[in-house]
Amino acid sequence: MAIFRLHSLVSTAKQMIKLHNKHQPDVPRGYLAVYVGGIHKKRFVVPLSYLDQPLFQDLLRRSEEEYGFNHPMGGLTIPCQEEAFVDVTSRLQIS
Repeated sequence: MAIFRLHSLVSTAKQMIKLHNKHQPDVPRGYLAVYVGGIHKKRFVVPLSYLDQPLFQDLLRRSEEEYGFNHPMGGLTIPCQEEAFVDVTSRLQIS
């Protein structure tokens, strides 16, 4: 059940990315824009390859729990502090 849910979540995220990137021409092909932080969200552009990483998938699960598929910024919103997101993505760059 958890594997099916994860595949569904990643698939839905990819669909959101396709729709979002049409309206975000400054996002290079192979990347996606995400919004992170508390009240004042910061925009990050990250590689699509992060979608396959367990650490990033955990952030996607949190996003689904927090927002469902209705993201307030119009793009994928990650519900964590900016410092935690930078820490996760820096670990993904090393791997």
